[in-house]
Order: sequence, then structure tokens, then C-alpha cells
Amino acid sequence: MTVTQPQIEDGWKKALSKEFSAPYFTELKQFLLAEKSKHQVFPPGPLIFSAFNHCPFSAVRVVILGQDPYHGPGQANGLSFSVSPGIRHPPSLVNIFKELQNDLGIPYPKSGDLTVWADQGVLLINATLTVRENEAASHQGKGWETFTDQVIHTISLKKEGVVFLLWGKFAQSKEPLIDTTKHFVLKAAHPSPLARGAFFGSKPFSKTNQILSEQGLDPIDWRVDR
Repeated sequence: MTVTQPQIEDGWKKALSKEFSAPYFTELKQFLLAEKSKHQVFPPGPLIFSAFNHCPFSAVRVVILGQDPYHGPGQANGLSFSVSPGIRHPPSLVNIFKELQNDLGIPYPKSGDLTVWADQGVLLINATLTVRENEAASHQGKGWETFTDQVIHTISLKKEGVVFLLWGKFAQSKEPLIDTTKHFVLKAAHPSPLARGAFFGSKPFSKTNQILSEQGLDPIDWRVDR
């Protein structure tokens, strides 16, 4: 796994070039190499930057920010809230799909793989891009947050009219990185069951499409099963 020179889409590579050569990123690489020598790390190396490879920098229209990858075997695929095909849907993803059904009438999908969203310009990014197996938050505070904060700041600085979906207090703490005079922020409770259903009724999918349409952009086709 090469982290200082990640296999990442060219637009992102150019936009984030200073990050990959920064001292903190070298330290992050060393940490990950040490972790991989002793533990199982998720997602697999080739999938760490999947969010960026499926959603080129030039294509970003929507950002959905998560906190940490899933830490169970086979779950994490490099996209926030998403799981690999055939994997049981985690509780937060279940609630996302329930809200999608209530909001747009889209039937609850069989697949939990959100790649079809990413391929339409939805950046599904976690604040921390890796995790140790069965140890939630185990890679927090190691440098990933510095990197992903810069991702959010770079989108804010270099693009216009992006819709940021900030679910829960952690995601909402990133709002200062976003220039709200030229971007759109939709805040809601986290889809986790711990939020006791507060996420339901937030209608993020229809609201996002309305904002995109008002800018003359194509709406997102939120169907997962095609």
C-alpha cells in the first residue's frame, strides 16, 4: 500500500498535491504500515481512496460526510455509510434507506453498495479513511482528519454550489470549513439508531435534488438497485 503516492484520480491528485508531500502524511503512512504488520486494516489498501476515484474532483456536486469506516470483515469499501455487495446493512445505512423510501418513494434496496451515488458526483467521504478490525475509532487522531479537512476546504475554495449533507454533531463540526456564501449545507441528525429516529423526516435526498435543479444541474438518481 503506497500512501504517500496514492492511486487517486488525477484531479484530486492535483488539487491535494501539497497534502501528499506534507510531513503529517508521511507519518500517517508509517503508522498504517506498522498497523498492517500487526493487524487487519479496513478497507483494503486499493479501496482506501475509492470515494475519490469514483467521484473525480471535477464531478463533485454533493458531499456526504461520515466519521469512521465500518470495522467488521468485508464491510468497508472506501465510501462513507456504504458496504460491499452482499454484506448485511449496518443500522445507520438501514435508516438512510428508510428515509430514502419515505422521502422519494424509492423501494428499500437489496444492495448496500453506494457506488452508484459516487459515480454521479456524490463524494462519500469519512473523516478517517481506515480502521483496525473490530476496533472503532482506532485510527482517529493519526493524520486522516487533517487530510480530509483539507479535502472539504479545497472543495469549498475551488468549487461552487456543492451540497454538503452534514448528519450529526461530528459532521456539523466541519461546517466552518465550508464557505456557506457559495455552497449549500443541509444539516440533520445522524442516521444512527442512537439518534432515536431524529433523522427521519429530514428529506435530504429531495432537498438536494431541488438545490441541484435550481442550479440547472441534473438531479441525483438515488436508486441503489439498478
